[in-house]
Amino acid sequence: MDNLDQNASVDCFKPFISPNPITTFNPVAIYPSIDKTAFISPLSCVIGDVIIRKNVFVSPLVSIRADEGTPFHIGPNTNIQDGAILHGLTNRFITVEGRNYSIFVSSEASITHGALIHGPCFIGKKVFVGFNSIVYDAIVENGVFIAYNAVVTNGVRIPRNRFVPPGANIDSQRKADALPFVPEDAAAFARAVQVVNQEFPAAYHLLCGNSRCSCGVAYNSRQKEHSESESESS
Repeated sequence: MDNLDQNASVDCFKPFISPNPITTFNPVAIYPSIDKTAFISPLSCVIGDVIIRKNVFVSPLVSIRADEGTPFHIGPNTNIQDGAILHGLTNRFITVEGRNYSIFVSSEASITHGALIHGPCFIGKKVFVGFNSIVYDAIVENGVFIAYNAVVTNGVRIPRNRFVPPGANIDSQRKADALPFVPEDAAAFARAVQVVNQEFPAAYHLLCGNSRCSCGVAYNSRQKEHSESESESS
């Protein structure tokens, strides 16, 4: 097997990054704002008024679609893993620091494989949302661990550092208030996921290109120069 040239970039599909379509409920098209250090993987989409902060990692096949409920905020060092969906209902908001959001995800959160985050929704710092879990119409405070296949909904507020067990349906404040604290093994797992995923944005930028456009998409400047020279010669 041939060795990969460590100085070469690979051919990467571009993610679909677009303003929202103009509709009666969203009459202004707004393009996403993506920090240059964030990485949006190929085959993912980011649509509409979405703010993505520093060192965010968006895995393949993620849909971040602020075409109905809007705007969205994704905090620094957050990772959104394969197959996750972020979407919101129109004119339903949570308020953070005086501004309305459909979805607000704070820093160092992990939205793992296949999770659904549906606004109105607040995800606090260092929250872990487990595989195939659903968070809809809820406030999830800092340090919460939501295990796989769980549902958090119906306007509940999950207090900080609580553990939502696998398959649990937390649809009342009574259930939310009765949740136990996060066990140490789950907290350690959430920390390990963060360590791994915080390395990915820079690593994937190096893999997919040595330059980035203003929208955060990586490309190889040498390939661009070659393409431009070919166009001029033709």
